[in-house]
Amino acid sequence: MDARLNMFGSQLAGKVVKHLVGASQAITDAGLPTSTQELVKIRASQINGCGFCTDMHTKDAAAAGESAVRLHLVAAWREATVFTDAERAALELTEEGTRIADTAGGVSDEVWARAAQHYDEEQLTALASLIAVINAFNRLNVIARTPAGDYQPGQFGH
Repeated sequence: MDARLNMFGSQLAGKVVKHLVGASQAITDAGLPTSTQELVKIRASQINGCGFCTDMHTKDAAAAGESAVRLHLVAAWREATVFTDAERAALELTEEGTRIADTAGGVSDEVWARAAQHYDEEQLTALASLIAVINAFNRLNVIARTPAGDYQPGQFGH
């Protein structure tokens, strides 16, 4: 597959991505567990069909010590026993936050309440922000048809 746009060679794309990376860094520093952050990024990327981000975040998670079993089961997290209740709540919020157009009213109060059982307000802010940012990255890469498969963990220094 050939990319429609060179997201790595465009000055404008570089500026946009710089701001998204800045937002990502603020989220990273907010106290949400790193493993939860990677699971959220992977699940949103799977839903959005973003091969580039799925490739990146599964490789980054594996390099950080995430087990192959958990990585393989992210898409089937509801049936898997390898995720904590907190991770399950984050994945459920990720799905509803990514599929906003699929339900009237967006994220349900029930899903939000389940997440709030496990995360404080700062972590919920980080989680909601992370879902928004990874969806932005997914959309850029899907629209541009950024190819997947060649990413090396830590390639972008974050």
